[in-house]
Amino acid sequence: MPLIAIVDDQETNRRIFERLASSVEEGASIRVFADPSSALAAFEQGAVPDLILTDYKMPVMDGEGFIRALRALPGFSEIPVIVITVYEERSFRMRALEAGATDFLQSPVDHQEFVVRARNLLKMRKQQLLLESRAAVLARELETSEQHREAALRDSSERLAQVIDTLPAMISASDNFGRVLFANAFTGAFLGSDPADLVGKGSEVLVDADLAGPNRTLDRKVIRTGHALKSFERELTNTFGEKRVLLTTKSPLRDGADAIVGVLTSALDITERKRAEEHLLHAARHDMLTNLPNRSFLYDRLRRELARARRGDRSFALHFIDIDEFKSINELLGHDAGDAFLIEVATRLVALVGPDDMVARVGADEFGILQALGPNHIEAGELGEKIIASVGLPFFHLGKHVSCGASVGATLYPIDGTDVSKLAKNADLAVRQAKESGGNQFRLYETNMADRIRNNAVLDSKLRMAIDQKQFVLHYQPQISAITGSIIGAEALLRWNHPERGMVAPGEFLMRAEENGLIVPINEWVLHEACREARNWHRMGLGHLRIGVNLSPVQFHRISVAGLVRHALDVSGLDPNCLDLEITENIVMENTASVVSELRQIADLGVGISLDDFGTGYSSLNYIKQFPIDRIKIDQTFVRNMVEDPSDHTIVRTVANLGHSLGLTVVAEGVETEEQANLLKVDGCDVMQGYLYGRPMPADQFVALVHSCRKLELSA
Repeated sequence: MPLIAIVDDQETNRRIFERLASSVEEGASIRVFADPSSALAAFEQGAVPDLILTDYKMPVMDGEGFIRALRALPGFSEIPVIVITVYEERSFRMRALEAGATDFLQSPVDHQEFVVRARNLLKMRKQQLLLESRAAVLARELETSEQHREAALRDSSERLAQVIDTLPAMISASDNFGRVLFANAFTGAFLGSDPADLVGKGSEVLVDADLAGPNRTLDRKVIRTGHALKSFERELTNTFGEKRVLLTTKSPLRDGADAIVGVLTSALDITERKRAEEHLLHAARHDMLTNLPNRSFLYDRLRRELARARRGDRSFALHFIDIDEFKSINELLGHDAGDAFLIEVATRLVALVGPDDMVARVGADEFGILQALGPNHIEAGELGEKIIASVGLPFFHLGKHVSCGASVGATLYPIDGTDVSKLAKNADLAVRQAKESGGNQFRLYETNMADRIRNNAVLDSKLRMAIDQKQFVLHYQPQISAITGSIIGAEALLRWNHPERGMVAPGEFLMRAEENGLIVPINEWVLHEACREARNWHRMGLGHLRIGVNLSPVQFHRISVAGLVRHALDVSGLDPNCLDLEITENIVMENTASVVSELRQIADLGVGISLDDFGTGYSSLNYIKQFPIDRIKIDQTFVRNMVEDPSDHTIVRTVANLGHSLGLTVVAEGVETEEQANLLKVDGCDVMQGYLYGRPMPADQFVALVHSCRKLELSA
């Protein structure tokens, strides 16, 4: 049975990969090592694995150093090694491969992909061991009797040839002059030739014409250095004209005197594995209905464009397109017609853009376009108007025709923002402004800087007045236990009770409050008020309901957040276990010593810490490992489309599973339908929050809601 070795300094990763490895082959033995040094020591003492799985980022010795040390051990030059890492940069992959890695996987690892790759590598290892075993048997038989040397050699050679012919891989040997010494049956079948007819011909007959020169160069390198080449992939054309991908190895062929007499080449057909990889990658990055890139792919491309733009004089626009009154198509003609319309819109949008642009579907009836700007490209406003005109053309389906408008909003780099989050928010704000203005129009985010400055000055003045006159109020949105269905707490949400406009949502003023620093006194009031109200609920006998309060990154730069929390708890008398502070990735990404210290002080008080909007930015489980986080809140953008979009559903399920494996509570935001709630329960989400259970409401309405729910539970 094969032995699989796992090297990773993280206990959680070791458990996950040990479980995955056990499913690669029945009866396989698994050995795990917490550090490279202990693994190397075990290998030197005789533990020879058939497959090694190692992390790249490890203390003392990283994956590159470990592989180089491993390859230096006797008998370890050909053992397959898979490197797993969270790094996306190509440089890490190249360093690992140059050190001698056989394969490379990105974390988090797709389970099915891992099993397929591991099985293929074990299969190659078995072929290698089988050849070595047969060669050893042959050597022993030759040593038994010099008298029967020729007969034994002939018999063993024939048996070895039979074994080689049964292997499902192309195996051949060429001499130092590039002439074919032998080829197995699989090679002959692949090339449509009798293996015997290939003997004596030039090795170029074994590869495609354009690979003849490179193949001979590689053979010369093996002969010159006396070392095997690292496994590499190449395409060959079989007798049916099909392009096949083969994982190829080249090793020196030696005679009895240990002189190099040629090159042994083996190639395993991995075409189906490569197709599976490409399919999985395509499915993960594309919308199933329109086959356009999805939101994740668009944001990845946006990040690459930002990196390129910072290195040169480049600019681009990000457009968001929202189809006006799309629901009417589904209601009048049915969902099939709605799907057909979205496919048509996708086709029209692709026809409008240039080769440097990208069109993506980012929501149910929402699209995005990343548009390159410059002397040879049209302006963002011109493209916006073309989008409106194109989408507005009549759409025909089963003899009926309908038409919808499109609201288009765009933001420009670098004028309006220099990071993905800012640009996406600006484009979303612009499209919202277009819809609020009546729809079927184009809006460019904050095009008039004078208006922006003037509006900001007016807003600053009104915010200061709101603080002085105590115009802010809190609304509370219930949080529900997915298991019991009971209300277990609420999130405190800020509202501005404007004397002229009435209740103003935070989206209209919070961003500006963070820019001008007024968020500090505002959030201080929010924390004190939320703690006071929650303590009142406890006195009223509503149980130990938890209260969630959002923190701003600005607070961590201006004040001692831990001191503020401690003071609010002391003044209100609230049990720290009933307070949950929600932080964003902008806070944890800074990873400064002061932020870490503040969060640990808060955790030491007994206060819970949640990572809000998980999955919308640079989400990473590294944050969860490094910071005292108790809960992760899955962003509503994934919950909103999880019923219709399998990719979003997969993200929700994966986050829930990973969260639970780390001992975290998983909260789902934006739950609006029973269908969403049922899926979330199946996926293992612990707490749910959204309009299905209640919109944000004043404190008295929340208390009434809790009372009514308790009465229903008692009557039931």
